[in-house]
Amino acid sequence: MALLQISEPGQSLDPHQRRVAVGIDLGTTHSLVAAVRHGVAECLPDEQGRVILPSVVRYLEASAGGSGRQIGFDALAAQVDDPANTISSVKRLMGRRRDQVVDVDKLAYTVVEDSGMAQIDTVAGRKTPMEVSAEILATLRYRAEDSFADDLFGAVITVPAYFDDAQRQATKDAAKLAGIEVLRLINEPTAAAIAYGLDHGAEGVYAVYDLGGGTFDISILRLTRGVFEVLATGGDSALGGDDYDQALAAWVLQQQGIAADSLDASARAALHKEARRVKEALSAAPQENFRAMLRGRVVEQTVNVADFEACTEALTARTLSAVRKALRDARIAKNEVQGVVMVGGSTRMPVIRRVVGEFFGTDPLVDLNPDEVVALGAAVQANALAGNSKDGDLLLLDVIPLSLGIETMGGLVERIVPRNSSIPTARAQDFTTYQDGQTALALHVVQGERDLVADCRSLARFTLRGIPPMAAGAARIRVTFTVDADGLLSVGAKELISGVEASIDVKPSYGLSDEQIAKMLQDSFSTAQQDMAARALVEARVDGDRLLVATRSALAADGDLLAADERTTIDALMAEVQARLGSEDAAAIEAASEALAKGTEGFAALRMNRGIQQALAGKKLEEV
Repeated sequence: MALLQISEPGQSLDPHQRRVAVGIDLGTTHSLVAAVRHGVAECLPDEQGRVILPSVVRYLEASAGGSGRQIGFDALAAQVDDPANTISSVKRLMGRRRDQVVDVDKLAYTVVEDSGMAQIDTVAGRKTPMEVSAEILATLRYRAEDSFADDLFGAVITVPAYFDDAQRQATKDAAKLAGIEVLRLINEPTAAAIAYGLDHGAEGVYAVYDLGGGTFDISILRLTRGVFEVLATGGDSALGGDDYDQALAAWVLQQQGIAADSLDASARAALHKEARRVKEALSAAPQENFRAMLRGRVVEQTVNVADFEACTEALTARTLSAVRKALRDARIAKNEVQGVVMVGGSTRMPVIRRVVGEFFGTDPLVDLNPDEVVALGAAVQANALAGNSKDGDLLLLDVIPLSLGIETMGGLVERIVPRNSSIPTARAQDFTTYQDGQTALALHVVQGERDLVADCRSLARFTLRGIPPMAAGAARIRVTFTVDADGLLSVGAKELISGVEASIDVKPSYGLSDEQIAKMLQDSFSTAQQDMAARALVEARVDGDRLLVATRSALAADGDLLAADERTTIDALMAEVQARLGSEDAAAIEAASEALAKGTEGFAALRMNRGIQQALAGKKLEEV
């Protein structure tokens, strides 16, 4: 007799099976991956114990060998020496045309317009922002799979609340290129609220002030018994810690009488790197010395806290302006806000904490690490979506950041889904034809808050054909907008009398097409063997080095157990491993390590016998 396998809704069929699901904070300056282990969300470290991965990718010439790229700390170290091929802050380019990127000419690398989107010229060829982000995401994926020794089931990836449809789609495209199944995209402030709400049992109205490296978000949320309702969002997708660095760098140049346009890419990179260091130092000290090599001479400038606050005052004021607008949208007075959650590494700046505290009249919440809180919240959501969590009380009500609508006659926008609508959502509105005998209707989908199409963002165009010829105004055409849990849009149109219909999944014209994604995936497959070989080499070196350390420790403790010829044999095997570690042959390193492991088996047995004898010495049988 066949038996049914029964499980709770959303839970794994096998109660002992755990799917590896992670939360990923794909940040402008650095990224993290977190997962729920033993019931607690925690950020996953790399082999050196570092949880943060700098969001930096350096591309190398093919003749340079290796994988052709460096990612994270290795790439960051080369930012000054090779600025043209070291890509940082790529998040600002996601889903953008070149003319939409703020201060694009100030970047140390070259951004061009290609296929309707911003792309980057490197020695390894032209790269899209999605390809660069995919390198970072893939590194985090490998870290998670190594941590759990299992394949990744899926990930919840966070995006700024103010990311529009194009930027969200670009993020999903990057994840697809990295081989990651996206369980959901959630807003960064919402992820932070999840982390704080679950850890502290918070209830009431909260503001999440998220100042990262390249973006600023403000979200007003109501937390009630595990329900996270986003009342309003706002912010600036081109405002973050990078801008504070640039403002300080510009101030130093002004003080020194140096024109910014007289500096080359390497000097600009050195200038901004030093500005970031000074900014971070001023969080703990009243003043710091700015020192950088510019145009062949050392430039020094003493910077105190007052100088820094003065030259960045306009940036801080921009964040508060966005906060006021979000409060108005939520119809909440600032004295109704119970607490302010600080998110993003840039909120470590004392001026930010002071100004925000003065604005709301309460000390901001800084209990959790501002760098990690977004990834931790995403990990909690990922764990639930993978069916690992038994906690069914968590309900996430996110919102769309900008209104969605269609173009009507005269270039006007008819909004169908207003901003700050909870998602997922579906909204419909009826329209009619403009001319007698009209048999087709062109629909232009736009996003924005302005009344004219020219002032809004074009998302997609499609045509409803086959409308029966009727008098103008007789046809009834229902247009339906559906926004899924990731904030991505699909639009359908149906003529209600005849039943003809058409629909489109909105993919921005300057995003990646399915063909482009397929080509990039094919390209990644063509280098997969090379990438696997590079990965195997690193793993072989790490294992060999660990074996050497363990063997040396054992010899230091119990080397007297060995005869002279046995010791000579082991020393020779160790020397062989040491010599092989510098080679590029993973198989040779593994073979040398295996020979050492086999050659020390007898020594290991002698050590075990000694340990047992020492443990039993002086004891009676009954005591044992």
